Amino acid sequence: MRLAENRRGAGRIVRAAGTGLMVVAALVGAVRPASGQFLLVPMDRTQQNHLKAYGLTYFSLTEGIRAEWLLNYRGGSFLLADRPELRREAAFRGVTFSPIDAGTEAQIRARIADGNMESVPLEKAPKVAVYTPPNTTPWDDAVTMALEYAGIEYETIWDDRVLSEGLDDYEWVHLHHEDFTGQYSKFYLTYAGAPWLQDEVARNQEVARANGFADVPALKKAVARKIHDYVEGGGFLFAMCSATETIELAMASAGVDIAAAYSDGSPPDADATSKMDWGRAMAFEGAEVQTAPSVNAFSDIDGHQVNTPWRSELGVYTLFDFSAKFDPVPAMLTQNHESVIPDFYGLTTSFREDRLKPGTIVLAREGDRAKYIHGSLGEGTWTYFGGHDPEDPEHQIGDPPTDLALHPNSPGYRLILNNVLFPAAKKKKLKT
Repeated sequence: MRLAENRRGAGRIVRAAGTGLMVVAALVGAVRPASGQFLLVPMDRTQQNHLKAYGLTYFSLTEGIRAEWLLNYRGGSFLLADRPELRREAAFRGVTFSPIDAGTEAQIRARIADGNMESVPLEKAPKVAVYTPPNTTPWDDAVTMALEYAGIEYETIWDDRVLSEGLDDYEWVHLHHEDFTGQYSKFYLTYAGAPWLQDEVARNQEVARANGFADVPALKKAVARKIHDYVEGGGFLFAMCSATETIELAMASAGVDIAAAYSDGSPPDADATSKMDWGRAMAFEGAEVQTAPSVNAFSDIDGHQVNTPWRSELGVYTLFDFSAKFDPVPAMLTQNHESVIPDFYGLTTSFREDRLKPGTIVLAREGDRAKYIHGSLGEGTWTYFGGHDPEDPEHQIGDPPTDLALHPNSPGYRLILNNVLFPAAKKKKLKT
């Protein structure tokens, strides 16, 4: 894996007056190298490797070379300074680019000014962390694979680091497909004797004891609260699969036992649903908790209920088209060369819209369910993307990891990488 060598701040976050959403000022023409020339990295269907284009842009920022994100222009293209090192990197990574002169630059900027497009400066490469178990699990994590393939540096963290305020060292944090309710994703229903599950149970119990917690559910609630505070203080959080749903359940269940009996044989709280405090959660409210040990679902937040007899079949999810000038944040998060994308399962695949808190932005929808959502908390933001692997619709434990070299133009993986670059955008208050 790639480990970041030093901290690179992502800039101060400022919210617009009277809103709970972050805003990004559009500074057209803000990045001008001395030569007046640029490299245009198109992100429409002419790009031969969309995923590595994000890595190229991240590399530019790590070298102290600012960039621009051209929202809604040719699929969300990037404009980089025309430097020899960037040309070499683009060629090495197989990224399509075109040198443009001052006249072409002026034409692009005029088109952006007149249309539903905007230019957003990218300033500093955010320092990235992936919350993931310290051992290698039998399944893969889509975000880790995306970072590796794109060539974006990251570090891994786990519960000890989170509890010791280690999140403050990072601008962007991704949550591995973790079960923050402490039920081990209810894998014991079908994998009770599997060595990897026994190892996971033993490891989590050891961390809980070492940190003074009575059990693993109590440990995970404390970790969830630290993550909540990280976002509220200005962090950028991204989560997929079961981490999206279970961290919310952990936040809302302070003082309530929602974990089905596992290690100590004690039953969960039968009245857990009525005792949940959704004011502690970020995205969801009013959900019915699934406490039956024999049902492999966490709650009714997930719209697909993948491991139940009443599972919904997959369809396609559709990205919403946002105004780049007036809604730059959701526009950044949905930049793509495709707008209708095949759906994919995860332990949490989608989100019932009647379980979303007011103010939550739905970025993509599959039928009557939200697939991709975003919101703000305090000075920070969170983004949840349902499902496990955008290029493996029904990924099973033990399946080989997806080879992204076979999917360099994956629109689903692009959504992940939009989130990685999002913290690099320059922030400024809108005029009122």
